[in-house]
Amino acid sequence: MMTIVETTQKPRRFYQMMAWVFVAVAFGGFIPTYWLKLMDGSFAGKPILHIHGFLLFAWVLFYAVQVNFVANRKMADHRSWGIAGVSLFTALAISIVLAAINTIKQGELTGFATQAASFSIVTFSGIAIITAFITLAIMNVHRPEWHSRLMSLSFVPLLEAPMARPFAVLMTPPGAVGPPPVFVTLPPSLVIDLLLIAFLIYDRRVLGRFHPVTVWGAVAIIAVQILCVPISTHPAWIATAKAIAGLAS
Repeated sequence: MMTIVETTQKPRRFYQMMAWVFVAVAFGGFIPTYWLKLMDGSFAGKPILHIHGFLLFAWVLFYAVQVNFVANRKMADHRSWGIAGVSLFTALAISIVLAAINTIKQGELTGFATQAASFSIVTFSGIAIITAFITLAIMNVHRPEWHSRLMSLSFVPLLEAPMARPFAVLMTPPGAVGPPPVFVTLPPSLVIDLLLIAFLIYDRRVLGRFHPVTVWGAVAIIAVQILCVPISTHPAWIATAKAIAGLAS
């Protein structure tokens, strides 16, 4: 009986812990570039950035609450609020796209149109893979071992942005202007990829093997992170990014 209880409780404890790690990264990563600037009145971003920030923090907290419902065996609440979660994520995804378009537009105004379009591959590829994970999670809602892993994996690319903010503050040369080259996203991506290692270790300890969702999800995330670098400078991508931004004109 003790073995059954431990087998049942370990996933709940693990996903609870990971959910609060996500919250800590999401809030903590934006301290130097958002929270502190809000406090001293120096944040000069457009309103869409505030909306995007609110939706991002709401989504991460929502996930933590959902995981807590499961941990406390409140599955009816988990399912009921899951419907609202679809709407919340949809709003977040739209805000991410609009924020990326805003960045490209700002680049055009400041003479960095090509650099902004190039760097937008990070945002657009990120929301694409996040949406893919969440769509697959919804499709596998009746397979808990798949659903939980897919939902957790969706936060790895989402948290690359807050993880990158402290790196940007520490590594950006004084006087630097304009969007950076995409390869600067690789160091913070490597740090956030430690979450993938945590998922793999968890699989090994609980299942005695690596779950295919974790393995192939990790491969997809790392592949996107690496491929963004060469794709970002390709003329076809820059033209595509500018065309997407042009839809907002």
